[in-house]
Amino acid sequence: MPTTFATKPTLTGDKVLLRPFTEADTPAMAEILADPEVLKFTGSAHEGPLPYEHLRDWYATRSAQTDRLDLGIVDRASGALVGETVLNEWDAHNRSASFRILIGPAGRDRGLGSETVRLTVAYGIEELRLNRVSLHVYNFNPRAIRAYEKAGFVAEGVERESLLYEGEWMDATNMAVLARDWNRDGARRART
Repeated sequence: MPTTFATKPTLTGDKVLLRPFTEADTPAMAEILADPEVLKFTGSAHEGPLPYEHLRDWYATRSAQTDRLDLGIVDRASGALVGETVLNEWDAHNRSASFRILIGPAGRDRGLGSETVRLTVAYGIEELRLNRVSLHVYNFNPRAIRAYEKAGFVAEGVERESLLYEGEWMDATNMAVLARDWNRDGARRART
């Protein structure tokens, strides 16, 4: 049976619970997506927050998508929805997908992001049988780069001056993790 993104799992870690979105998540996600740091690190600061109606329609339909996986990040300590993790841009033939994550203020600096990256990549490689999971990260986000490296992502190249932020050009780094470099602990076999 071919691998698909039709199944929307719930993934449980020590610190986070990753679960499918519902329309009821819209208020929390609207607040998270309006956070200045989220806008900055997603490269969306120049656009500003999205209209609430758009967000409501978006989160209400995430579980119906068969070509991507969007999961809410829940802080197990508080029970609060603190962000999202996504596998998208799925290429079934080449068994690859793109990864992205965003975490609002209530979920930062406690290891929730690192655990979310490991859980999401583990699901992509071990369950969906992806060979490659890739991302791109702006170089002014060292916290994210560290989390990606800890999960086994390797820098592959730089997109020079890919974002104009507050009048300055910012570079972005393309990173990826391959199935052959992955293990259950999310360690960096390729770099050891």
